Amino acid sequence: MDIHNAQKTVDDWIQSHGIRYFNELTNMAQLTEEVGEVARIIARRYGEQSEKPSDKDKDLGEELADVLFVLLCLANQTGVDLQASFDSKLKIKTERDHDRHHQNQKLK
Repeated sequence: MDIHNAQKTVDDWIQSHGIRYFNELTNMAQLTEEVGEVARIIARRYGEQSEKPSDKDKDLGEELADVLFVLLCLANQTGVDLQASFDSKLKIKTERDHDRHHQNQKLK
């Protein structure tokens, strides 16, 4: 699924299962909360913090999907064409960073 379709899928879901989008500030807070849940899993599973028994069954993919869902909601409600923005950003990063990363001794 491309990003255009993902945005449409989320909008269709909101229209058929929700009442409306939460306002932008609420969604921003929700995005922050979901990113925090991803950070908690990463810190405990891959970082130096010990994983609590209650965290062992947390699904990283599910939490990343929560982040993506709210991000798509924010894009929809603010009129952002995330596909166009992503394509543009990838082009910028490709032109700016290709040689830089290949020359970075820390990455070898």
